[in-house]
Amino acid sequence: MRELKSQQKSGDALGALSPSERERDKELAVARKQRRAQWSFKYGTLQRSWVVVPPSIHLPFHLHSLFRMLDARGAYGWLKLLCMLTFLGAHSAGVDVVGITYVKDAVAKGAVCLDGSPPAYHLDRGFGSGINNWLVHLEGGGWCNNITACLERKTNRLGSSTNMVKELVFSAILSHRGHFNPDFYNWNRVKIRYCDGSSFTGDVEDVDPTTNLHFRGARVWLAVIEDLLAKGMSNAENALLSGCSAGGLASIIHCDSFRALLPMGTKVKCLSDGGYFINEMDISGAPHIKTYFDEIVTLHGSAKNLPSSCASTMKPSLCFFPQNMAHLTRTPLFILNAAYDSWQIRNILVPPVADPHGTWHNCKRNVRKCSPIQLQIMQGHRSKFLQALKNPTTSLATGLFINSCYVHCQTEMQATWFSMDSPLLDNTTIAEAVGDWFYDRKPFQKIDCPYPCDSTCHNLLYNLQ
Repeated sequence: MRELKSQQKSGDALGALSPSERERDKELAVARKQRRAQWSFKYGTLQRSWVVVPPSIHLPFHLHSLFRMLDARGAYGWLKLLCMLTFLGAHSAGVDVVGITYVKDAVAKGAVCLDGSPPAYHLDRGFGSGINNWLVHLEGGGWCNNITACLERKTNRLGSSTNMVKELVFSAILSHRGHFNPDFYNWNRVKIRYCDGSSFTGDVEDVDPTTNLHFRGARVWLAVIEDLLAKGMSNAENALLSGCSAGGLASIIHCDSFRALLPMGTKVKCLSDGGYFINEMDISGAPHIKTYFDEIVTLHGSAKNLPSSCASTMKPSLCFFPQNMAHLTRTPLFILNAAYDSWQIRNILVPPVADPHGTWHNCKRNVRKCSPIQLQIMQGHRSKFLQALKNPTTSLATGLFINSCYVHCQTEMQATWFSMDSPLLDNTTIAEAVGDWFYDRKPFQKIDCPYPCDSTCHNLLYNLQ
């Protein structure tokens, strides 16, 4: 592992360091080295790998999905054994496997999944010094922009709590082990399940009896938070709202409302992982993602639940793009994203409709197989992504970890969150950067050099149909 050059000079982004700050940084570096050494001694060093992701899997992965992953070097048996041991070990410990909680009284309030079933979440209680700290993580899973797509989701976990697994393995940012999750391991850790298809923004009163679809994401959000408040979150001293993908977008949209629902004395911050979707034309010159987001907001009646500071100044569906509203968030926000986010490359820059002949098939599956022209186009995407970050990064309260990996979501996989082999910026793992930022130990705003400079990446391979 090596120290990476940041696109932004630290002196420009954060100001010159005082002697006391330099001493503090030395102490942090020593502590990190000790933590990583302890991790290596107990668990060994993982080899950096390219992970094959079947098309049916939407990151983040659940344990049953992990069995379908295939290491590019052929280490399937090793990975399967590791998953089995992790699952059995979690069961024997009785903590990492966390049961589901249904918010049944939410149904009377109309706060339901697409199919009318109650919302759900998984809660692993905090302990020790973290007993009054809360990490609330929003599950991702894309969106549905029309009736057909929403009806399809009714038949699976993304539209019905009746189809959700009853237990989840908590790992990475949700882990209860300090050597896997150094700053949040003993907090109350919650994963809110995603079953509305609108990043928790929808609210349409009428229900078509023909489809029986309920567009009530905003009500689901409020009902679950109220249930958590009643279970002790009303006494929170520290709280972090995080999320991956569509959940990462929701963590930005609901950041200020999350803060408003907590006691005034609570320290509240938000983390968006893989949720900074940008508004750009696809390779055919069509505004594919802009149209898609507009259809979502219209179908789900989301306009009234988007940040009013944005929706009052432009078309509400444009407020689904963080570049138009993240800088208006009053609560401190950390943006974690890959500049070559694999979901955005595959669905915003090169959606299937824009590549009817499959010219980009191999490139989207494996970034190493991209042609020079395709890489040039992807470098252009990176430039547009960094330009879209311009507004949020004007405040030092904003955290920033933008690496040059081909990946989507990095807080839910242990290998990318915190391990001996994790991605690094400024010799800092994602977990360390987020922890330093939350506890105000050290500001963190780092942008990676362009692909392929970063040797610490965990790039993904996709089996595309």
